[in-house]
Amino acid sequence: MDENQSSNRLISGMNFIILPVIFCILILAISAALVYPYANEFAEMSKTYFTDRDIDIPSDCYDIFVPADGDSEEPEVKSVMDSKPQEQRTIPLSSISYPYYGQRLGELIVEDCQIYASLYFGDGNNELNNGVGMYTGGYIPGYGKTVMIAGHNNTDFNGFKYAKKGQKVIIRTYYGTYTYEITDIQVKTSTDSSAYDFSLNYENLIMYTCYPFDELNLTPYRCFVYAKFVSGPVIDKND
Repeated sequence: MDENQSSNRLISGMNFIILPVIFCILILAISAALVYPYANEFAEMSKTYFTDRDIDIPSDCYDIFVPADGDSEEPEVKSVMDSKPQEQRTIPLSSISYPYYGQRLGELIVEDCQIYASLYFGDGNNELNNGVGMYTGGYIPGYGKTVMIAGHNNTDFNGFKYAKKGQKVIIRTYYGTYTYEITDIQVKTSTDSSAYDFSLNYENLIMYTCYPFDELNLTPYRCFVYAKFVSGPVIDKND
């Protein structure tokens, strides 16, 4: 075998290796060029599916009870509200979609106690880990009965250590804003059924949490904060 034949075979062997490598590099380059415009979207999606932290999702993406900021109008029931003072407004029951368990109703605010919490319908672990929860055996604001809301003592309701009579409580929902006034604060055992009464035929609010306020473990005591109705749309149960 002469020298030229050996060189030709060497070149052929190198081409057999190099050409597929060059082809693969070209394919990867073209693929990268096509995928690059969507790289940020893929990165954000991966954060959602491959992380164990809470994702900060804007409330207007899933909250039908609180209108988004801006020029958005309140849905449906907006037309039944007139220029009367808010406490005199009446909303037909048929215009309100009753919440389902775990749904975000809106928010609860007690400025004097530095409480600004998301309000959910239901008081399970998931609801209380994300905000405060309304007891489903009670009633929704405006129904003219007892509204009962629970919250953790070392998170959202920790501020009730500063609760005093006369402080205002605000509950915002899509069908209106409700104002209550704190009338009493009592500490009772968790099994004391005298702490609440769902048979009352007037609007009232009960909020409760474990006591002492800074205790990290479940305790046998509860702090109950009672509030009377001040203003807000009244739900007409006959319509």
